[in-house]
Amino acid sequence: MDPLLILALGMIVVVGGILLFRLHAFLALLLAAFCVGIITGPDHLKQYAEDTARIEATKGNWDADRETAFAEETYTSLSKQTTSQRIASGFGKTCASIGILIAMAAIIGKCLIDSGAADRIVRTMLRFFGEAKASLAFLFSGFLLGIPVFFDTVFYLMLPLGKAMRMRTGHNYLLYIMSIGAGATMAHSLVPPTPGPLVVAELLGVPIAQMLFGGCLVAAFTGFIGFTYAQFANRIWDVPLRPTPDLSLEELKELSERPEETLPPFWLSLMPILLPVVLISGQTTVNTFFPDSKDSLLAEWILLLGDKNVALVIAGITALLTLAWQQRGSKVELSQSVQAALASGGTIILITAAGGAFGTVLQQTGIGGRIGELAQDYGIPLIPLAFFVTMLVRTAQGSATVAMITAAGIVASIQDPNVHPLYLALAIGCGSKPIAWMNDSGFWVVCKMSGMTESETLRYWTPMTAFMGFCGLLAVMTMSAIYPMQ
Repeated sequence: MDPLLILALGMIVVVGGILLFRLHAFLALLLAAFCVGIITGPDHLKQYAEDTARIEATKGNWDADRETAFAEETYTSLSKQTTSQRIASGFGKTCASIGILIAMAAIIGKCLIDSGAADRIVRTMLRFFGEAKASLAFLFSGFLLGIPVFFDTVFYLMLPLGKAMRMRTGHNYLLYIMSIGAGATMAHSLVPPTPGPLVVAELLGVPIAQMLFGGCLVAAFTGFIGFTYAQFANRIWDVPLRPTPDLSLEELKELSERPEETLPPFWLSLMPILLPVVLISGQTTVNTFFPDSKDSLLAEWILLLGDKNVALVIAGITALLTLAWQQRGSKVELSQSVQAALASGGTIILITAAGGAFGTVLQQTGIGGRIGELAQDYGIPLIPLAFFVTMLVRTAQGSATVAMITAAGIVASIQDPNVHPLYLALAIGCGSKPIAWMNDSGFWVVCKMSGMTESETLRYWTPMTAFMGFCGLLAVMTMSAIYPMQ
């Protein structure tokens, strides 16, 4: 069966299961994963193994013999696994990647709200920027944090501020949610040192400084586009502040009405947000600009503390200590806060891991190579080709980073000397934005943490990211026409 038909079947099962039959997202994604996995045959696995080997060969400059051996080894390993084993492997890999991160980020968010730290930051922002510019502050903050930190983490860290702002102002919750996302999501896919643009730059031979400068330009432009769309959407639609598993509306209202003198100081309130950013940025700086110094003791400590899981654990401990200090030793309340946060984070981990399992079995159908062949057959110009290949792979398997790396491997083999690789890399970054839906971990983080329903997230969040991606493509094509760099 054609991988495109398998993709269509998987999408029907997920969307239909959630929106029509009201299945829990975890069950719908798992059911879709089994449907796709059962249909996937040996030919699909072989194609996937060959595509994976080609991408790895591009990254590592392998010779043909090594590429062939890797493809055979990958195919042999996959063919020995049952469908359930392949699904469990994808589930486990996703949990390993985001499990600790989501759990600790949930604790940080809960502690920021319960301790009053989020409210302190919001009140300070309101005094400094004014209520009219609060959403703009969220946009810039999301952009800056999205450069060194994964989008999911940025959204987790900043959403408590959006909730506190909505409780204080009484409106514009959708604007706050989408402003945070508009700033962070494009920086995540366009600006090194986040992994996606960093790997794409390496695969296409783009100097880091060029990618950094070009990525900032396009990300700033598309962030402004996304912010404009968010303002438009906020005037038409209203998303109420709903209770989430970790916090009821009554609790949030009570917390927002506390006297200001009872809140923690501003510098302490910022620590759980700034610490992971500084630590992760330190690791990224060493890896990117000082690779030869990794053996030094200082570099080893920076690399250890800058690991995303370690950085989030340290930030979580800081948030817990802040909450404990505010509650003056009330162990029962502290325990309840942690339990509520973990209950909320656990649900998101399950849904995200199921999405990862679904994305894994979709990749194993050979959908990436099939999409690349289809795009080349229609003779699309190289910059739009890079964009649409990335978009189709992203839609198929969910991960923006995986889509970018896959597309870069495809595009690297067909580069045109008349097109500068920087513009290809930027087009790939923009192409990783459409289409965010149920197989994307970021989709579920936005959906479940904000309190939006699945249909609301599809109506509001998905169009905004798609619009930003297409506007980014137009910007890249315009830059290439005005300044070809050749």
